[in-house]
Parts: sequence; C-alpha cells; structure tokens
Amino acid sequence: MTPTSQYSTERNPSDTAVATRHLTTRRDTELLSVQLLGEWRALQSAQIEAELAALDLDGLRRAHIATGEARLDLTAAWLLREFLQRARAAGVETSFTDAVPPTLTLVDRTLTGESPEETRHVEWLAPGIAVQDIGRRAVRGVRDFIATVTFIGHATTQLAHGLTHLPSLRAPSIARHVYDTGITAIPIVALIAFLVSVILAYLGAQELQQFGAAVFVADLVTVGVLRELGVLLTAIIVAGRSGSAFTAEIGFMQLNEEVDALDAIGVDPFEALVVPRMVGLMIALPLLTVVADVIGLIGGGLLCHLLLQMPLIEYLGRVRGAIASTTFWVGIIKAPVFAGLIALAGCFNGMRVRNSSRELGRLTTLAVVQAIFAVILADALFAILFLRLNI
Repeated sequence: MTPTSQYSTERNPSDTAVATRHLTTRRDTELLSVQLLGEWRALQSAQIEAELAALDLDGLRRAHIATGEARLDLTAAWLLREFLQRARAAGVETSFTDAVPPTLTLVDRTLTGESPEETRHVEWLAPGIAVQDIGRRAVRGVRDFIATVTFIGHATTQLAHGLTHLPSLRAPSIARHVYDTGITAIPIVALIAFLVSVILAYLGAQELQQFGAAVFVADLVTVGVLRELGVLLTAIIVAGRSGSAFTAEIGFMQLNEEVDALDAIGVDPFEALVVPRMVGLMIALPLLTVVADVIGLIGGGLLCHLLLQMPLIEYLGRVRGAIASTTFWVGIIKAPVFAGLIALAGCFNGMRVRNSSRELGRLTTLAVVQAIFAVILADALFAILFLRLNI
C-alpha cells in the first residue's frame, strides 16, 4: 500500500462555516469539513499551527479536507500531517475530497521509508499496479516523442533562418566547433581509418588469393572505404567524441542555469547553443570523411604492397579503375546528414538535463547511444535508397 492510500476521497455537506486566514471550516454534529486557503509556508507556520490546534475534534466522527488551490511547502505539510494524526488518535476518520498534496505524500514516504518502486516490485501481479505502470510508460513515451519532435522542429527552423539570414549565424562559435569537432579529431579518425582499411585488405586478400583474384583487393578496399566505412566509422567516432561533449556542455549549463539566463536576456538558446554546433559539425564531418578516405586508401595500398607484393603504381591504377563517378560522392553526401543527427541527439539530451549531475551522466550516455543508432539507421536507409536509384 502506498502512503497516499490511507486518505479516501469522500464529500459531505456542512451547515456552519468559520473562516480564518488559512482555513475555512464547516461543522455539523459529527462532520468537520476543512478548506485549505492560500499559501501554506514556513513563514506562517506559527499561525497555521495555532489555527489547526484551535479546531475542536470533540464529538466528531469524520473530517473532510479540501486542498483546492492551496500550496503547501514541507513545513506546512508536516503541520497538516500532525493534525491528521491527532484527529485519527481522537477516533476521527480523515479523508481528502480532492488530490492529496504532493508535499504531504513526500513527508509520509520519508517518515515511513516506503518506496513506490519497492511496492510495485512486491505487488507486480496486482492488476492495478500493472495498469498504472503501463499508463505511466505510455504517457512518458508520448511526452518524449512530442518533446523530440518539438526540439527537432525548433532546431530545424532556427537553422533554416540562420542559413537564409547569414548575419544571424555566430561565426566565431561555428569556427570553434569546427576546430573542436574536426581538427582535433583528425588523429583518432586517421588511426581508425588506417587500421580498419588494413584489416579489410588483409581479410580480402586471404579469401581472394584462394581464387587467384588477389588483384581485386584494391577494388574491395576502394569501394568499401569510399562508399561505407570511411563515413560510417568517422560518424561513429564523432558520435562518441563530440555528441557526448555537446550533451555534457549544454547539460552543465542547464545545471548552472546559464540556459535560463540566456533566455532571460532575450537570447534564443537554440540560436546560441544548438545551431552553431549543428553547422560546425556539418562542416567538420565531411572534411573528416575525406581524411578517413585518403588514409584508408593509403593503408590498403601499404598492405597490398607488403603482403601481395603489388607495386604502388598498379595499386593506384586499380583504385582509379574502381572509382565510379558516384563512388566518392555517395560517402560524402551521407556526412552532413550523419552530422545533423549526431548534433541533434547531443543537444537534445543536453537540454533535458535537470536537477543533478547523475542525470547529466545518464543523458550523456543516452546521447551517444541515440546518435550511433540514428547514424546506423540512416546509413541503412541510404543503402536502400542508392540501391533503388542504382547508384
């Protein structure tokens, strides 16, 4: 049983009314109806305590409490809880005619040590608990979907406005993000591209040598790196490196209320924080893809030369022959789309950070997972599209 279940929700009319600053009471022979009024704050705790203590419980059997528009802080909820305990000790049945104040529920849970999560685990077979849990998950999913669509719409609109009104774009901020996400990522991108191309060439050589077709290793490396591996591996690296950084930066600003400060002084946070990161990454990722393509072809050439004794001139000739008019551009076209997805995932989760550093860590991890998933899904959709277009 959750702590709030001890309060029922009944109604009963009353005949006589007495009003004080924080209470309006109606009483007949055995029923007391109490209406809470206004702000119940710690500053008025002495007066609230006096008004509650003045309520006469003699001869009562039931007490109905209506919170209405009253707002209770923790101190006021504590005083109300003490009154309810006094009433029950006097044999009075207490109930709320509307919602139980959340602060009163919090005080009850704190004092009893009962957790709703623990209750659900114990009573997971109860139909009411199951329906509640399904309902919460459904409502949370709908809200997350609406928030995601709203964020994407706002970011896309602001990006379109910036591209059509170039002076509104923040060039220094864009340049900084190009440097942070692009220039500083060149070493790790180049290393990964080199290693993966070497692995691809080695595995291809092991298989193709069995059929006397080792010369086609160059074709395999060229098409694989330029069409898929170069841009895909680069996007995954950037998602883990820059996507998480976007979430951490914006999330830390949320914790420090810097985003609220921007809004308060009339600066659109999307214009100042989201759009520069999107534009910067959409510039940097294609350039990193070109670096990965070049380093990948170099790695494949070195392995072909060392393992297959293929002259570099012959390797370059095979590379030129394997590159169709669309081979290079198929990979480059994907890069800005992947960059936009990574930036949106990072910034969206950064904007969602609230209350604690633990939430910041959770959403940073979630941003990386979402970005990588979105990149791989988009790559699969591109593959189907290019197949239909025979590209």
